[in-house]
Amino acid sequence: MIDIAPLELSDRARWAELWTAYQLFYRVELPAAVTEATWTRLHDGRIHGLGARDATGELVGIVHFLYHQDTWSEALACYLQDLYVDPKTRGTGCGRGLIEAVARAAKAAGATPPYWLTHETNTVGRRLYDRLGTNAGFIQYTYAG
Repeated sequence: MIDIAPLELSDRARWAELWTAYQLFYRVELPAAVTEATWTRLHDGRIHGLGARDATGELVGIVHFLYHQDTWSEALACYLQDLYVDPKTRGTGCGRGLIEAVARAAKAAGATPPYWLTHETNTVGRRLYDRLGTNAGFIQYTYAG
């Protein structure tokens, strides 16, 4: 059984382990200052974070999401920015539960359903995403100037 609830200050050490593993998965290494800023934002309301806990209470998954203005709707848009599940917990419904919890939060906030990005090589994640969402066909670009 997986329990999903907001991240608590006491989750800091385990969150950092999962956050680091997430960065390794995407082959990035964020500066410590960015990690600290992210943790702070998760607790001051600028970014929202949920944690998934297994039956022992161990934090085994994290999701970060935020709301922003949108030019295509009067409602706030919900962007699911980061999702990571400990590899030993994958396949248990943890990722699905985290995404569905974000969807419930978005609905309660009067926001649009969440949208997210993933790398095209994330085949394991994409199997789940293809079951829960619709690939809108957009290609992401980042300004290189």
